[in-house]
Amino acid sequence: MKYFKFIIFILALSSVISCGSDDDICDSGEGTPRMKIAFKKGNQITKIEKIKVFVDYGSKIVTLGTFSQVDSIFVPLRVDESPFTDIYVKTLDSEDSTRVRVNYTTKGIYVSPACGVKKNYENVNSVLSAPNSLKSVEQGQNFIENEDKTNLFFNF
Repeated sequence: MKYFKFIIFILALSSVISCGSDDDICDSGEGTPRMKIAFKKGNQITKIEKIKVFVDYGSKIVTLGTFSQVDSIFVPLRVDESPFTDIYVKTLDSEDSTRVRVNYTTKGIYVSPACGVKKNYENVNSVLSAPNSLKSVEQGQNFIENEDKTNLFFNF
């Protein structure tokens, strides 16, 4: 009976110790990256007093939020097989939203057992329709592998 309890204790202890390896945890930053959008007035990066951002993910339009006094935001793009994501932006409650269609190609990359596959976005470009307070869109880095570089500049 002593040996039976000892064996059960050793098995329980070894299972607790073995269940925390690096492949069980997905570190932040290893998942699918978001697109960084910075704001400009003139030719200078500037803070926008107030901006509302909505994203069409195919099944529905999701409100990302209202941001105040920010010079950039991060927007998650679609992770399905769609070659574009529509982003809607407005700075005033009374104005209509401006649509920015972000076109891209995706490439799946295996990260780890915990994270699975992440998507990297390549050939990123954008098309602005019906400008309001958002006057134009300027291209930054044309691929998204991480969240370090700015991909689009919104000119107000």
